[in-house]
Amino acid sequence: MPQTPNASESADVIVVGAGPAGSAAAYHLARQGRDVLLLEKSEFPREKVCGDGLTPRAVRHLIRMGIDTDGPGWHRNRGVRFFSHGAVVEIDWRENTRFPGYGLTRSRHDFDEILARRAAEAGARLHTATRVTEPVLDRAGRVRGVAARVGAGQEPAVFEAPLVIAADGVSARLAVALGVDRVPRRPMATAIRRYHHSAARHDNPYLDIWADLSAGPGSPPLAGYGWVFPMGDGRVNVGLGLVHGAPSGQPDTRRLLDAWLARTPSEWGLTDPGSADGPVRGAALPMGFSRLPHYTRGMLLAGDSGGMVSPWSGEGIAYAIEAGELAAETAATALTRPAGPSRERVLQRYPLEIHRRLGRYYRLGNLWADLQTKPAFTSFLSRRIVTSPAAMRYLTRLLVNVTDDGNGRDTPDRVVNALVRAVPAQVPRKRR
Repeated sequence: MPQTPNASESADVIVVGAGPAGSAAAYHLARQGRDVLLLEKSEFPREKVCGDGLTPRAVRHLIRMGIDTDGPGWHRNRGVRFFSHGAVVEIDWRENTRFPGYGLTRSRHDFDEILARRAAEAGARLHTATRVTEPVLDRAGRVRGVAARVGAGQEPAVFEAPLVIAADGVSARLAVALGVDRVPRRPMATAIRRYHHSAARHDNPYLDIWADLSAGPGSPPLAGYGWVFPMGDGRVNVGLGLVHGAPSGQPDTRRLLDAWLARTPSEWGLTDPGSADGPVRGAALPMGFSRLPHYTRGMLLAGDSGGMVSPWSGEGIAYAIEAGELAAETAATALTRPAGPSRERVLQRYPLEIHRRLGRYYRLGNLWADLQTKPAFTSFLSRRIVTSPAAMRYLTRLLVNVTDDGNGRDTPDRVVNALVRAVPAQVPRKRR
């Protein structure tokens, strides 16, 4: 259960934001015996804009956190079904030595709470209704805690720790306060979603992706895709994700959503009056390491605050959890060293390791996102690539990053891994 904070508390590490990145960081820190404060501005349960789809990469990290994904509220899927220009291509998830052979869906209405409770069960001190307003600095300009407003009365509070993990989402309030700005020309996207009742699709074994979006007849193809993800509870999550930067500018996403749904099969029931369950909600997606550096002055960035959404697919949860775990490992190791240069050397490993794991993949993905803003490329992609089962066996591995790097590799794994390794490495920005 959430605890009521005192006017001033201290810990080994403060984690700001109880989304996937923050809860994963708090869980792994607590498991290592560290005193960790997990501060969340909202009360649970809460709404969050998301497609609710969890790829095998995300499932792997949930398993590492000991999350029971077989109970009520979880819906398994076996792969992805692509729709484009009248063609339908089904690609099953392939189980390998790294990832399970299935994905999941779960509403963000309670998904984040499940992860936050898991962190609390491990020993993290969870404080909800605690809105962090700014970092607290020492005389040298190093982060030594955060200031916050607590509860309905917005009472001021200060939380102190030698290290802070900022997982405060796309607003990145703490990063901005330290002068960590967005990197120019890194991709951004907009996503909108709405729930619909659909007896025909709610228990679909595939995640449906529509790749031939356009603003209307004769209009150039759009950089993005539509989705219909089954929730298993009588509803589907329906949405659009669009990359910014197209020459024609951003379309009216709500109008585009209605126009696209009109193209879906009538038996799905997505255009029936009364099928909508709730309003359309939207959010920005900061992609491709769009905020750097990921470590500065005692603060580590994880998840959306570090622009860690995949530029290939718009997936954020898997990479947020992965970054949260890595931030926790780095912080726990750093705290075994005395304050000063020795500890700082450990902390500097965090951005280097993030880039070692994902830098080449994201650098190639940023090019992919940029190409999608070119109508000629998007037209070729939707007409020639997405409609080809052979091509999509390769492209899907790239989109969701689930290749094997061990003895279980097949030909698509080898080709995709070789392509990513061929991308020149990019050294992350230095600490400010």
